[in-house]
Amino acid sequence: MTQFIWPTTAAQLRCDKKWLETDDTISLQLSSDNNNTFDFKPGQFISVGVELNGKMEYRAYSISSVPQQDFLQLTIKRVEGGKVSNYLIDKFNEGDSLSVLAPTGPFNSVDCSAKPKIALLSAGCGITPVMSMARTWLANKTNVDITFIHMARSPEHTIYFDELQYLNQHHDNFSLQLLLKEPQYTDFPQGRLDQKWLTTLCPDLTERTVFLCGPMNFMQDMKTYVEAIGLDMAHFFQESFTPIEPETNDSADASGVVQFEVPAFGVSKEIDKGATLADVLEDSGVPIIIACRSGICGSCKCKVTKGEVSRTSTETLTEEELAQGYTLACSSQVQSNVEVSLV
Repeated sequence: MTQFIWPTTAAQLRCDKKWLETDDTISLQLSSDNNNTFDFKPGQFISVGVELNGKMEYRAYSISSVPQQDFLQLTIKRVEGGKVSNYLIDKFNEGDSLSVLAPTGPFNSVDCSAKPKIALLSAGCGITPVMSMARTWLANKTNVDITFIHMARSPEHTIYFDELQYLNQHHDNFSLQLLLKEPQYTDFPQGRLDQKWLTTLCPDLTERTVFLCGPMNFMQDMKTYVEAIGLDMAHFFQESFTPIEPETNDSADASGVVQFEVPAFGVSKEIDKGATLADVLEDSGVPIIIACRSGICGSCKCKVTKGEVSRTSTETLTEEELAQGYTLACSSQVQSNVEVSLV
């Protein structure tokens, strides 16, 4: 079986299977027409595009399957008001196709060097990238000791609950520590995952490499706790897949109006100084892919040919590209009259 070669533009992948994980979460199994195998680094994500109301909308979702299989698995939780998640859950069917960009993301078990002892910390749908890591280590019979700490409302709201139970029962090097918020489930500990619970569920945490993913506030709390416990933070890795907030500027010249131009698309307009470049491009009808909105996937790379922007992320850009004026639109704020090119 041959390996899938990702094109420079979006690939079309077919949905072979779709099923419920919880009452507000689905999983999709995507394949190529030739049933090729897919290579990626466990923990990475892909950007998925769907056409809604005549416009391509891209969103990034972590891969939860294992590399070198003939499918990719995505797990998608409903987001209130979310255009793409609601479409995929309510209207997307088996046999339909999606536009998909190549896997990317620095949060993965290949580039993040790990000790033989590992702790995976997750909450909610943050379980998806660390589940890919766990599945891969166990499938490859890698000599690692995994403590998997996950927080959820209840067993019914725990994504992959049955599989987690199975892995816990059939792999001596996999220890599931499930903490539930709702108090009626006596088979599992209940509470909020705090520093005390971390040391209770994983007494040897400081001896492990920690991989963390979940809601932003959850990740901020967990980072504070593991630092306080005394973890060597060189062995701490977290998913940075959260929307970037523009930096505030309290100086007197922070407000005002500047000129914005994209000559190739006939755009010339006045905009507010400090506006996020991605928002301005979208509002101007410029066909740019903005997938992760977190400054890590690189899909919105463009070039500022005149003027200045400030940046909150340069994750995928080389020093040479920065010197040439390239920037990530989702994490760039316009600071002067600017001219932009998509080349």
